[in-house]
Amino acid sequence: MRIPLIDHYIDLVKDNRDFRYLWFSQVISMLGDWFNLIASASLVADLSGSKGLAIGGLFIARLLPPFVLGPVAGVLADRFDRRKILIISDLLRAGVVLGFLFVRSERDIWLIYVLTLLQLSISAFFEPARSAVLPGLVHRRDLITANALSGATWSSMLALGAATGGLITALLGVTSAFIIDAATYLVSAYLITRIAFPSKIMEGEATTSTEAGWQSFIEGLNYLRERPEVLAITLLKASSAIAFGAIEIVQVSFAEEFFPLAGNSSATLGLIYFVVGLGTGLGPIVAQHFSKDRLWPMYYAILIAYGVMFLGCLLLGWAPTLTIVLMGTFIRTVGTGINWVYSSSLIQMSVPDNFLGRIFAFDLAMTTLAASASTFWGGWAKDTLAYTAHQISLSMAGVCFIAGVIWMLYLITYARKHTPSQLL
Repeated sequence: MRIPLIDHYIDLVKDNRDFRYLWFSQVISMLGDWFNLIASASLVADLSGSKGLAIGGLFIARLLPPFVLGPVAGVLADRFDRRKILIISDLLRAGVVLGFLFVRSERDIWLIYVLTLLQLSISAFFEPARSAVLPGLVHRRDLITANALSGATWSSMLALGAATGGLITALLGVTSAFIIDAATYLVSAYLITRIAFPSKIMEGEATTSTEAGWQSFIEGLNYLRERPEVLAITLLKASSAIAFGAIEIVQVSFAEEFFPLAGNSSATLGLIYFVVGLGTGLGPIVAQHFSKDRLWPMYYAILIAYGVMFLGCLLLGWAPTLTIVLMGTFIRTVGTGINWVYSSSLIQMSVPDNFLGRIFAFDLAMTTLAASASTFWGGWAKDTLAYTAHQISLSMAGVCFIAGVIWMLYLITYARKHTPSQLL
């Protein structure tokens, strides 16, 4: 029996061969990524003595590369063959991940950070290219469905990868998780070779522009400066990342200090990420059922999402049991998922193809900068100010409330008069 709520997703995967291969590659590689996250977080927690700053450093190492490399990555995604960028990135990441196998003792912790920086630096080139090719592989009417499915896949693989990764790490150790992650990148690269990319996506600006790379980057910034309504959409993810960066520290703290399952923090962390996956996956699917691809219902859904994030963080700030932690996590991530999927869809619907790589690189850079600052603050507040996980969560609830108020003021004072024509 078919379920109306997911019919569009089934039809898109079944009927669109190229999108299907792109989606399959995402499924495979992200499954390994979450194995890697659980394994590396557990490894740092086990080998280090400073739980807050050490874990915070790991997440910052995962977040900063897209900010630093964003200008280069965006220009490359708009000027060169995006297919080659995707394939080469997967192959390089497979080699880097195998380097984690050399981490054996506390003296090797530095290697975790270096390899994480390398892995996520390569990902900084992969993600803008993948986001930029999507509008060329699906019809405009399917963009929200494709992005919602992509977000649900990220979430589902987070849920599945985190849960199984936590279990495998607890039972078999971290080595198996790193080997699986490397293998998934190789499979992903093969699947991408099966996609028939439209020529305009493969060529980008390489045959239409003679500007230097730096000038091309400046042109992208000018595009946003001249279109504040597009800039507002592009900063949506960053406004959410200000909150979830510190929550990463909170989640590890809940797993390590408060609610280890049978004394094992990896199992608890895997369960928490499983719920994160459920929330971020289901939120956009349910929201799209009501908003469709209509602009103002999407805008209002984003406003509601901020309120949901606020309520979720409040629950985490009070949570006396693991059950309440999981409830608060689910509620919070429902809002995060809506915000992220709608932000990507609105960018793809309003920005021309020859700017998409740079705009998505800027989007990723601002998001990772915000998340890095939040993560650093969370680790510093925990280690230096002796804030508890509950106190950090309450602080992030305040951040979500402020972000929601700013978005509401934007809708009231500016959005109705300056809506991108492509979205009308």
